[in-house]
Amino acid sequence: MGDRLRSTLMEDLPIHLILEILTSGRLAVIDLISLELTSRTFRGTHCLFPKMFKSLVDYAAFLLCGFSPIYASLHCNAQKELLYRCNDNWKHLLRFLQAVEQSSDMVRTSAGNMQIRSGRYHTLLIKESAAYSCGSSLCGVLGHGPETTQCVEFTRIRFPVPVQVAQVSASHNHAAFVTWSGQVFTCGDNSSYCCGHIDTGRPIFRPRMVEALKNIPVKQVAAGLSFTMFLTRKGHVFTCGTNAHGQLGHGDTLDRPTPTCIELLASISSVVQIAAGPSYALAVSDDGTLYSFGSGTNFCLGHGEQHNELQPRAIQSFRRKGINVARVSAGDEHVVALDSTGYVYTWGKGYCGALGHGDEIDKTTPSHLTSLKSKLVVQVCASKRKTFVLVDDGSVYGFGWMGFGSLGFLDRGASDKVLNPRILESLRSHHITQISTGLYHTVVVTNCGRVFGFGDNERAQLGHDAVRGCLEPTEIFMEKS
Repeated sequence: MGDRLRSTLMEDLPIHLILEILTSGRLAVIDLISLELTSRTFRGTHCLFPKMFKSLVDYAAFLLCGFSPIYASLHCNAQKELLYRCNDNWKHLLRFLQAVEQSSDMVRTSAGNMQIRSGRYHTLLIKESAAYSCGSSLCGVLGHGPETTQCVEFTRIRFPVPVQVAQVSASHNHAAFVTWSGQVFTCGDNSSYCCGHIDTGRPIFRPRMVEALKNIPVKQVAAGLSFTMFLTRKGHVFTCGTNAHGQLGHGDTLDRPTPTCIELLASISSVVQIAAGPSYALAVSDDGTLYSFGSGTNFCLGHGEQHNELQPRAIQSFRRKGINVARVSAGDEHVVALDSTGYVYTWGKGYCGALGHGDEIDKTTPSHLTSLKSKLVVQVCASKRKTFVLVDDGSVYGFGWMGFGSLGFLDRGASDKVLNPRILESLRSHHITQISTGLYHTVVVTNCGRVFGFGDNERAQLGHDAVRGCLEPTEIFMEKS
């Protein structure tokens, strides 16, 4: 009896069971590397694949890469190029894929899972499934009730029922939250019905469940200016709110008071990521196609013209070149996209160097940012005339308008322009895992779970009470329990 109950070491398990554990999807790359460094079992090949892979962990990383939708959508030559860019290291490639997938979602840190999002004059944070907010509570966007006009530190948001928050989106005047169970809550200005509640046009000061989506599990939200996008777990996109430019994607300019499915997208593709600009929208499909619709102003739709698109339209320049888009970020006047091999593309208005090509010239269609071609990029982030690019080694590059110090360069004036990508020396001592930028402020999360902000703090959007602005990245803390 005693022999039957004795504990078994993982190393004693059959190889096929060890592989099942390694490829379960619950382990981060750092966990795989730790196992490889500490145990001979994981360092060995066990004569299963002596030529192709260096270790059991290496083989597990290869299998996990194959499970990634980003990697699986690439054709053979693109897969080879990506592996080459990752120094022919499967663990490095897996780290890249996981970082890209987390860039629009929660990021894993040593302090728990986190997500950071900047609104116009406020900031939203998720830490360990709890939501926090700070800054200006215009129209109730912070979610703390009508009596709150401003929060000078990250303060936990109370929901009407116990929830675990999985994803959040911040806009100018409303916010949306997704729970782990797939429910959606919204708060803020609902005068255009962008919060999805048809029974009131008044501000919603505390998070309220969107009843129209109660039985439709959602995995991502994107809040634009007076409209909202919802991405379901089935890959369908719903939209609601104002529709003057066709940004809701239904083939007309009629407003929608409750979330309505974009039938065209549902019939042709499964969407994996969404992004909302002020009056235009973007959707990335599982095969790497990027669709745009809404206002064509500033060339943000990427079709070479400034016509409005009332329905989703694929950006042909990517398709013609066989480029698979992985993630996209919608700025006020420009767009930045990341392809599945870590390259960056920008288009739209070139004001202040926001496109990163060394000038202020507009780009009417996506243009490869060649100055970063040697970098393996995992996240892109666009806002008002500025852009940030996060590299897989945790470093951050920025370009565009300094905007009250929100670009993060300590040697430049508050209104200077940076026309080419430059590394943020002020963040060199930290490994950044996620970045978000608002109108005049920027926030980042490190791999240790620390949050830093810089730029304007006039409305406490950086979570500090005593300073009007932070030119140097300054740590932001949670409210004291």
